[in-house]
Amino acid sequence: MPRLDFGGGSYGEPGLVHLFEFKVVKDLPRDGSARGAAMAQLCERSYADKYRGAREPVHLIAVEFSRQTGNLATFEAAPA
Repeated sequence: MPRLDFGGGSYGEPGLVHLFEFKVVKDLPRDGSARGAAMAQLCERSYADKYRGAREPVHLIAVEFSRQTGNLATFEAAPA
């Protein structure tokens, strides 16, 4: 499965670090249980750790797209 990960950098406001995770997910169950895979990966793999020493706020941004429709399925943002 293709993957795209990138992180770091200041986009628009100096002193902020944004880490992004993009995922293509299968059909989402009606109960929403498949949501959050992108945010879970950001947290489980500790991507933010190498940026914490810079004393700049780190923000995690997780985006998931539906494989079936190609549309945005979920979007989450949280401080690291």
